[in-house]
Amino acid sequence: MLRFSSRWLIGSMCFLLGLSSLVADEFRVTETDDEIKIESSKLEAVIRKKGYVSGIKAASFLDKQTGFRDAGFGLDIVDWIMEPGSDEAYRDKLDKELVYQFGNPYHGKTPKRSIEGPQICTQAKELSPRVIRGKDFLAVTMDFRYRTAAPGRKTGSLWQQTLVFPAGKRYFISSDKVTAVNSSEAMFLRLDMPGHIKHTKGDSFSEVYLSYFDKPIPSSEFIESFAPDEKFNYTRGRDALPKRMIRGYHLRDRESGKPGPWLAGLTLQPDVVSEAWCHQRGYVCMIEEFGGRPIKAGESFSAAFIVGYFDSLDDLHATYDHFAGHTSLEADENGWKLLK
Repeated sequence: MLRFSSRWLIGSMCFLLGLSSLVADEFRVTETDDEIKIESSKLEAVIRKKGYVSGIKAASFLDKQTGFRDAGFGLDIVDWIMEPGSDEAYRDKLDKELVYQFGNPYHGKTPKRSIEGPQICTQAKELSPRVIRGKDFLAVTMDFRYRTAAPGRKTGSLWQQTLVFPAGKRYFISSDKVTAVNSSEAMFLRLDMPGHIKHTKGDSFSEVYLSYFDKPIPSSEFIESFAPDEKFNYTRGRDALPKRMIRGYHLRDRESGKPGPWLAGLTLQPDVVSEAWCHQRGYVCMIEEFGGRPIKAGESFSAAFIVGYFDSLDDLHATYDHFAGHTSLEADENGWKLLK
């Protein structure tokens, strides 16, 4: 009896040590001069340091359960700091990259202008992401100070992005925050949420879900190009505030047509979104703008998101409701938390 108990005790200790090792080994990180690759039991993702930066690298976000990857140019990809109004009166004084043309199929009819740039994803060229290892999560933080500005505006507003990968989940939590050096009556940050959709006549997805519309939109609606303000557009103040701000697409295999999971971006506080696009321009453009309210120099504004894979709309809704009501995210070695 004593011998049996000893063996049981040794076996139990080995089992517990094994569990501890599994938790410790949940995340594998491979880092080069150009990128950081993260692998867990559920996901793979790459964060670029150079080139097209911010968020998650295109086609690197792998759902190990189904084998599907994102179908766009990346996830939670970041652009300029902007506000309503035209830059036509001073375009000749602007850095070419800051000029914002409107009245066209790409940007629609609404006058908007850049306060600070450059467009982070295409023009920052290099970021310095930092990896944080926690007990049951892995996080990556990055930041950038804007270095160009419109006439009469300062440069140097700080953009900060935090990405948290919880152990055992098919999604990550993220937050984008701007600490402004300029004042504005309606400053907003433009980003891709969850990300654009590359396709040829709808071959990579079967439908789009926008929580501010009654039902999913079939991919056939995105064969011909249309402007962002023509249809499927959400604008705060004009449209009813939805209970949930969810935007996603139902993946399908390009060759076989086999259905995959939903890939969605959940903005956890709906009223932070000032405008959300979903239009066709050679790809499905899923721009989201958040903020759009008065801000003074020295103040900040932010939004929090969940981006990942879901098996059904019910699954999406349940996850949203569990995390709803937050606008920012913090993480250090001791843990992570969403904040109001």
